[in-house]
Amino acid sequence: MQPLVPIEVDEETGVWTTDGLPMLYVPRHFFTNNHLAVEDALGQQKYAEILYDAGYKSAYFWCEKEAEKHQLTGMAVFDHYLKRLSQRGWGLFSFESVDPVTGSAEIKLEYSSFVLAQPDKPGKLCYMFAGWFAGAMDWVTQEKGHSAHTNCGEVSCAETYCTESQCGASGNSHCIFSVTPLAKKA
Repeated sequence: MQPLVPIEVDEETGVWTTDGLPMLYVPRHFFTNNHLAVEDALGQQKYAEILYDAGYKSAYFWCEKEAEKHQLTGMAVFDHYLKRLSQRGWGLFSFESVDPVTGSAEIKLEYSSFVLAQPDKPGKLCYMFAGWFAGAMDWVTQEKGHSAHTNCGEVSCAETYCTESQCGASGNSHCIFSVTPLAKKA
């Protein structure tokens, strides 16, 4: 069976790449255990803030590179992003609704890696993804010219914000992430 995501391994360095971007391949338990250790050390709220900013920047960068690599524009890039996240084992992501003009979206996540790795832990476990979706939405809106900012890729330029509004760990069948536009500054 061919992998769903194209993986190239440099025989000299051992570096894995997909679409020209360096990748790491680690077991889910390894990643989750490290994630939980940092969460325990910093507290979930502080860790979520740090991950939000880093995730936002990373998603924006990823969208920029993938758009160039695959000659994609607009929502096709965000669709590709959700597809690749799903193919890489984070869970199954899909849009419940999306409006790139306003910067609004509802993203559904089934089989979250965080929920599957912590089956008895209640709460909102999947907060790591929130910054990713705001970064991807801002890339789309800025690329399409719906924003006053262009090609920023920093949270300080954000036009949208995302929260995990429902988590599968709290007895729901899936998680929901809500992307909403930020209030415009006068």
